[in-house]
Amino acid sequence: MKNRNSLLAGGLVLCILGMVGLSFAAVPLYRIFCAATGYAGTPQIGGPAGPGAEGGTITVRFDANTSPNLPWRFQAEQASVTVPLGEERLAFYTGRNASAHPVTGVATYNVTPDKVGKYFHKTACFCFNEQTLQPGQDMQFPLSFWVDPAIATDPDTREVGTITLSYTFFRSLDDAARNGGLDKAGPHVGPRAEIGSTRADAALSQTAISR
Repeated sequence: MKNRNSLLAGGLVLCILGMVGLSFAAVPLYRIFCAATGYAGTPQIGGPAGPGAEGGTITVRFDANTSPNLPWRFQAEQASVTVPLGEERLAFYTGRNASAHPVTGVATYNVTPDKVGKYFHKTACFCFNEQTLQPGQDMQFPLSFWVDPAIATDPDTREVGTITLSYTFFRSLDDAARNGGLDKAGPHVGPRAEIGSTRADAALSQTAISR
């Protein structure tokens, strides 16, 4: 009887530990699933470079936002670009610290409409890296992306003519989580990616290039 109780108690402990482990794993596993499938508007990242222009174009609009408690001026250098499907493209955002002291920020990103996430590929960006700007400092943030030509043949997405890429800078990832900024955020790509372009190779040698 005593052995049976001991086994039962041990089983309960293992069950509880397993449930706790799963609860901690749920968020990263969900993020991995989203990144692999494009579910919920999370862009696919990494992987091969764009296959090259294959006919058809799409407009990508660039949206920039900052958390109210981050004293930065953050904006896209270009309002939008029209790109050939399959062609890799480089774009830039800029930030300026408008305060009188150093301030660190962290960016998250996402694309809309949600259903195009699996076709939007970001091969390099500045998201999820802490960026510290000195008082009055300007900084340029490059990113590289391409749109899968399959977007034009999918019945669910072939009518989409514009994709919006949104970045939001927060004080920290905790700040982003408190404000819902991580709910649909795409995961970090890394500080640099080989994207087959001399200009892009130079621009992406670091995630943020001070002017």
